Amino acid sequence: MNLRPLHDRIIVKRLDQETKTASGIVIPDAAAEKPDQGQVLAVGNGKILEDGKVRALDVKVGDRVLFGKYSGQSVKVSGEELLVMREEDVMAIVQQ
Repeated sequence: MNLRPLHDRIIVKRLDQETKTASGIVIPDAAAEKPDQGQVLAVGNGKILEDGKVRALDVKVGDRVLFGKYSGQSVKVSGEELLVMREEDVMAIVQQ
């Protein structure tokens, strides 16, 4: 990947959401909501604090994260849709 996020930003790829309900009903793409989970592909160096020090990020490459429905800025890289967001937009790291 040719993107390197700066400071406290991260690059996230949305994970595919189920297109079938538990009862077996198929949800068409037009009616499906955007997934609110993704996998972290790249992280910046860290957040620059007011005193000039750099605080390392809590998320790392490969983490599965939970974020808000409208978080981040959508970008297309090599035909793939990715999200660029700040670490503070991440609500949780999903433990598996």
